[in-house]
Amino acid sequence: MAKKTNKDTVSPEEKLRALYSLQIVDSKIDAIKTVRGELPLEVQDLEDEIEGLETRMAKLKAEADELKAEIQARKNSIQEAKDSIKKYEKQQKNVRNNREFDAITKEVEFQNLEIQLSEKKIKEFNAKIDAKKEVIEEAEERLKLKKDSLKAKKSELNEIVSETKKEEEVLSKKSDELSSLVDTRLLKAYKRIREASKNGLAVVAIDRGASGGSFIKIPPQLQMDIAARKKIIVDEHSGRILVDKALADEEAEKMEKAIAKLLK
Repeated sequence: MAKKTNKDTVSPEEKLRALYSLQIVDSKIDAIKTVRGELPLEVQDLEDEIEGLETRMAKLKAEADELKAEIQARKNSIQEAKDSIKKYEKQQKNVRNNREFDAITKEVEFQNLEIQLSEKKIKEFNAKIDAKKEVIEEAEERLKLKKDSLKAKKSELNEIVSETKKEEEVLSKKSDELSSLVDTRLLKAYKRIREASKNGLAVVAIDRGASGGSFIKIPPQLQMDIAARKKIIVDEHSGRILVDKALADEEAEKMEKAIAKLLK
């Protein structure tokens, strides 16, 4: 027969107290995260945008450099063509017949066409470079604005984090401590309910005869069962775990004192 662990010997009431205390602490952590709002996501989005802009600018600059290299190659071709024309024009003075003269004339014409083609390409490349420069300048302006915005958002986030850092660390440690008191199956259920809840509430107290999760009246007999604390009872409407108000008030007071002491 398997040996019982400490968690196996914990009474339903102790489990409910641990769960409700855990809910109190986790709700406080949620509140801190709410204060930060969308800032962490906004910072991440800005960082991604900046990275994208920098990548795009690097690509545009590389393309512009390639075009400059093409222009230089065309300029070299023009110079080579001009040198060839000078050579052919000198040869024309020493031709022996019309056939040689015509052949050299065709070479000169070909070299002139090469010069015209290269000059045309250089104009096209320069136009492309100018277009890329405009895009790069626009991207640089956008990048500057994004970096300024990121700096402001990070500063705002860091200020909020620094103000709540100690409290969040204390609460996170307390949450881990309380989680260790709850058996694995119940803790999984608690986390599952929290994830499915918009406000993160998995354990709620009965208030004025209604569930804090659904605000639907609970039958008197069920209220008595909840107050007896003999078993874990789940609200059939909201799916949340229910505790009686007296237990909730006791644990809330106890947790406030414990947290205040830890934050001193």
